[in-house]
Amino acid sequence: MKILIIFLQLIIAIGLINVWLVRFNKATQYRGGNAKNMEEEFAAYGLPSWLMYAVGSLKIFIAAMLLISFWILIKPVENYEELASNLLFYNLIVLAVLMVAALIMHVKIKDPIKKSYPALSILFMTALIMYFTFG
Repeated sequence: MKILIIFLQLIIAIGLINVWLVRFNKATQYRGGNAKNMEEEFAAYGLPSWLMYAVGSLKIFIAAMLLISFWILIKPVENYEELASNLLFYNLIVLAVLMVAALIMHVKIKDPIKKSYPALSILFMTALIMYFTFG
């Protein structure tokens, strides 16, 4: 089960980094409304651009913390397993809240369900990690 949890953490972290650093200014089929980049997507939701930077910074931070917590779990360091567990738990809670907010934004602007797939998949992976780690 530990391998599955690590795999899911990697997928989530790489996905967040990809969306917020690699594809930030690129069009994807999952952008809200008719947006062609992240700024247009937040505008489509009626959200200010400062919030885009706050959310992006938070998601990059979460990705980094997921990588750090999984590294500590792979290569245990004395007295740091509890820290890794706490890091994982709180970052997953914040990430789940952000994914629910993303789903609400897609519903708000009446996007087709397909555009919600990334948020739904991250929410599902987050739930799996929470269940297998803390359940």
